[in-house]
Amino acid sequence: MQSGFRKIWNMAAVAKTYPPRGLPEFMAYVATPVELFVGLFLMIGFATRYSAIVILIFTVVASFSSHAYWNYPEAQKTAQLAQFWENTSMKGGLILLFMTAGGKYSVDWFLRPKEPSDNQTV
Repeated sequence: MQSGFRKIWNMAAVAKTYPPRGLPEFMAYVATPVELFVGLFLMIGFATRYSAIVILIFTVVASFSSHAYWNYPEAQKTAQLAQFWENTSMKGGLILLFMTAGGKYSVDWFLRPKEPSDNQTV
């Protein structure tokens, strides 16, 4: 979300960075709002499973386009390798989040259909 927030204020400049990474410019106008809004959705637990899948796809594309460490000069390879594996670890968390969905304090929890037993106090 933080990365999307920084980028959304200068979309034209962000779009210019996409072709050197093998992506069309218009993808910046898709990816940046996805980073921002879907990241926000994950933070509050709204449409958690859908949001996790969307960010998972985004992260796979980002890993192989923006952090393809094997394409970088030796001086930048270590930093990009770290970013690549950081994204890989996040993918595992996103898969887990997809499987478990939003928790008790998520928007999804409050919007779900209520069972009759949910209103009883214990």
